[in-house]
Amino acid sequence: MQSSTIKKNLYNVGAILKGLSITFGYMFRKRPTIQYPSVKKQHAPRFHGLHELRRYGDGQERCIGCELCSSACPANAITVIGAENAPGDRVSPGERHAARYEIDELRCIFCGMCEEACPTDAIVLTPRFEMADYRRGSFIYDKDRLLVPIDAGVGAAPDERPGGIPGDLGRVADIKSTTDVAEGYSATWRGEILKTQRRGLASQ
Repeated sequence: MQSSTIKKNLYNVGAILKGLSITFGYMFRKRPTIQYPSVKKQHAPRFHGLHELRRYGDGQERCIGCELCSSACPANAITVIGAENAPGDRVSPGERHAARYEIDELRCIFCGMCEEACPTDAIVLTPRFEMADYRRGSFIYDKDRLLVPIDAGVGAAPDERPGGIPGDLGRVADIKSTTDVAEGYSATWRGEILKTQRRGLASQ
């Protein structure tokens, strides 16, 4: 009886020491803490965060008001009202543009279906995750909040024709599919900004 009790106690002590070895091992490692909010956490290139509406390099809007993103959205979070382009004041290539574009970020499930459905790569999800606020109305992102600045446009606008297809269609998905985080962040305007702000676990 005494022999079995001693063996049992030794086993218990060994198990405790084994557990503590893991604890002590982490005590001397560099802490993964980041100085948020001045430093952002690094996410995967295809992280589904805040949306943005893109432009072409000449400043024209990519959105043609086709409402495909609204139809594809499983949460009915997107509202698009299209309008005809005026000959003297063209907002986008082709015949139509989005006169109104809204996303209810509280309803959105960030599935990326809108991004997949868009025929011009106009609406994309970015790595930006900060959307906290105190009022529900603040989570209704209208066109003014979603649209990137004029100087952030990329790519050449397609020829003037109904349903014109951009030459760089699918480029955003290709860039975001990379395993290189820095390159993947460059797929969107907000992602490019985050590159200067984030320092995640992989870079420590």
